[in-house]
Amino acid sequence: MKTNQRNSRPVLTQTENNTTLWVGHLQSDPHGRLAGQTFQCPSEGLLNNIQVFSSAVSQEGEVELTLHEFDPASKTWGPAITGSKLAIERKDQAHWISFEFEPVQLQKDKVYGFRLKSDNALIGLGEAASHAKHPFSFGQAWNSRSENGQGHFYRYFSLTFKVEMCA
Repeated sequence: MKTNQRNSRPVLTQTENNTTLWVGHLQSDPHGRLAGQTFQCPSEGLLNNIQVFSSAVSQEGEVELTLHEFDPASKTWGPAITGSKLAIERKDQAHWISFEFEPVQLQKDKVYGFRLKSDNALIGLGEAASHAKHPFSFGQAWNSRSENGQGHFYRYFSLTFKVEMCA
């Protein structure tokens, strides 16, 4: 456990995991797969890591997570606030993966989102599918095959993730 994580506390956690969303690059496909999650920040504080659950590692490589302000009305991503890159290995399968970064200030009730991409890895991220009558209220899952921010948003899906702030 790194120093940043030791002084962290979870402020938003979604641990349900009943399906998989793939991120990365299939060798037979010229387009990569991107994934993300939006969330309304439940408290003000310094964010120092975001964790995602890796349900499968098909191909090892580097995965990048970027954090953005997000406009839910227009469904647009702001410029990256911060980010982190990790080398993902097969041993990371069925484990929480922590993307740590220098603490950044988040504001209560503001909407943010994180996106994951890889040019050379292919990993399955844990994801939850909700019942039709109970969409997730804190944000939406996102996936795309383009880095321009276009893609699809889903209220009935959520990545399996933890947002942690400095204690």
